[in-house]
Amino acid sequence: MNAPLDLNEFHWLMAIVQSIDVGVVMLDRECRIEIWNSFMENHSGRQPGEVHQQSFFTVFPEVDEAWFRQKLETVSQLGTPAFTIWEQRPYLMRFKSYQPITGQEDHMFQNVTLIPLRATDSEVAHICVIIYDVTEVAVNKRQLQSANRELKRLSSTDRLTGLNNRGHWEEALRHEYARHQRYQSMAALVMFDIDHFKKVNDSHGHQAGDKVIKAVAELVLARVRTTDVAGRYGGEEFAVLLPDTDAEGGRLFAERLRLAVEAMRVEHDGVAIPVTISLGVADLGRRSNDYQQFIEWADHALYDSKKGGRNRTSLYHPAAQ
Repeated sequence: MNAPLDLNEFHWLMAIVQSIDVGVVMLDRECRIEIWNSFMENHSGRQPGEVHQQSFFTVFPEVDEAWFRQKLETVSQLGTPAFTIWEQRPYLMRFKSYQPITGQEDHMFQNVTLIPLRATDSEVAHICVIIYDVTEVAVNKRQLQSANRELKRLSSTDRLTGLNNRGHWEEALRHEYARHQRYQSMAALVMFDIDHFKKVNDSHGHQAGDKVIKAVAELVLARVRTTDVAGRYGGEEFAVLLPDTDAEGGRLFAERLRLAVEAMRVEHDGVAIPVTISLGVADLGRRSNDYQQFIEWADHALYDSKKGGRNRTSLYHPAAQ
């Protein structure tokens, strides 16, 4: 009397498997496909009859066979489910994404569950592979992460120049100074400003002044290393922190930058605006009280360059104070 009910239950179960919005694939121990639901049919474009008893790896050659076989073997041996998520691997099978909101993605992001299926003798004879389309979740999370990165960048970046803003630059300097105190590492600091910048604004207007500031910043960005920290200190004043660099290395960097700026011409309303900079260089080769004193040294050297006629580089010397 139970047979018709069992048959009905099986029919209902298969109807559910076919209609749910997840992929269901049943594999035998040789990784041959035995069950293939409509989700798989719709996204792969292959009918169940085409793939029945075919090797999973023949049907999906993009799958990392060694890795997936190891996952299947672990599930079979332990008799417990296993999982993979899109953040570990974006997908198991490369299906196109047809999500209306996330249609810009060229593939479906997938979470995958592997479930051991025991036979009547309690041996794991088959494994059910369930594929979840998590494209919308993945895209939303990636967009949020991207937005957070952009917010972080904007919070630390000077909008006009693209250099680090003063707050971020000073924080980097504070960390570098702490590193120096702990490991006696060397660092050089270059501070400079644009000569006669007020005259540029007065003669050509503030738009021309902004052009000059941006042009100088571009030259700085083109010359710093990835470990260097370049920032706009305020107005027309800039600062570049050079880790693992002594005063002579800082002077060479400053001189190359000074000559590049001197050779540059900024065009505004058909007028070429000549630009020069004055620079001061200090390093951590002498005892200091805090990172603020490091700034004072470089600023004092900058003042010496201005006092000496501008468009030049000066090194900090304590006796000069």
